Amino acid sequence: MKKDMSKYYPAALIMYLNYFIHGVGCSVLGQAVIKESLAASWGVEAMSITAISAALGLGRLIALPFAGPLSDKLGRKISTMIGGLSYAVYLLGLMFAFKAGTNGGYQIAYVCAVIGGIANSFLDTGIYPALGEILSNMPDVATMGVKFFISISQMLLPFFLGMAVTTTTIGNGTSYTPLFVVCGIAYLVLAILIFIVPLPDTDAAAAGKKEGLLESLKHTKFSIESIAMILVGFTCTGTFQLWLNCAQNYARDVVGWENPSIMQTYYSFACLIVLVGTAFLTKFIKNVRFIVVYPCICLAAMVLCLIAPSQTMMLIGAVCVGGFGSGGLLQIATAVCNMCFPKIKGTVTALVMIASSLCNYTLLTAAAKMTPSGVMTMNIVLTGVGIALGLFVNLRYATLTANVQEK
Repeated sequence: MKKDMSKYYPAALIMYLNYFIHGVGCSVLGQAVIKESLAASWGVEAMSITAISAALGLGRLIALPFAGPLSDKLGRKISTMIGGLSYAVYLLGLMFAFKAGTNGGYQIAYVCAVIGGIANSFLDTGIYPALGEILSNMPDVATMGVKFFISISQMLLPFFLGMAVTTTTIGNGTSYTPLFVVCGIAYLVLAILIFIVPLPDTDAAAAGKKEGLLESLKHTKFSIESIAMILVGFTCTGTFQLWLNCAQNYARDVVGWENPSIMQTYYSFACLIVLVGTAFLTKFIKNVRFIVVYPCICLAAMVLCLIAPSQTMMLIGAVCVGGFGSGGLLQIATAVCNMCFPKIKGTVTALVMIASSLCNYTLLTAAAKMTPSGVMTMNIVLTGVGIALGLFVNLRYATLTANVQEK
């Protein structure tokens, strides 16, 4: 008889709310109006703000090697609390960075973004496995629910920005710091709540000493198919992160669209629709099929945006990349890898997220020094590589499932 997990549902809701706020934190620096406001305050070019977004990836790379094993050893509660508290530091720190202006504001924001990346690592390695444990009868839907909550907040982000805009004597006279303050305080509240509610923590309660990341990797056999699946975490992250952080600059500079922020709403709404559709389709179609079909749609849309740029085409691109690039592919990759390594879910989640973070840091750092057109071209190439990896995994799926590891 399966254990009744209903008493853990409040914890699941709190965890999803963490990602609702994360939807603001991970995409706010990609908004054209935010970039202009911060660039004016810090005396830098707008595209330079992309390097701050890349610092989120650096922070994830720093923390993920030990965040996953810590989640497996000490429990999901501790990992989630550390993530929430650290994320509050990141968001509140952006407020102080803006006010610092040219007196070190850019450097403060970079450090805060690294802390934000560390926070994201602890949230991922705590929440993904916990949701899989609480909603064990539908793990794919549980992980895609994370993206669902992120997408809701991203869809509402333009409206949040409109509510948060204030005047200031710094830079160009526009500030969005109230949004950072509200989100930072919200994370503090969620960290307190997750401390109060019960969690299953099945891995942490299991008998026996848990291995660290290096020990887990030493005693775990990785097939070439599972390695390719982990690398999909790199490519699919690049597809939506490069678009999310640079597409509005492309629309402004190449298309001549003065205020392209509405692209965010199209992007996020499409993500919500595709997430719901994917959750339904996974009941009938193997989830690995999506890691080929969805990137192909993104690739076609980006090629059209490059060769025939227009406002209409950019909206179509936002719908395609938001829906089929950001609509749960990373979560599907994580779920498949957890299926292959059920006894070290926190560690395997860390590996997928390390690949994702490596992409976030390296490619966004490069994008900060490139033209918007160059970034679009890079994204097209990266997405093509992702399609090739997806094809390989699908062709070898039988071998992948046959090699499921039990430790």
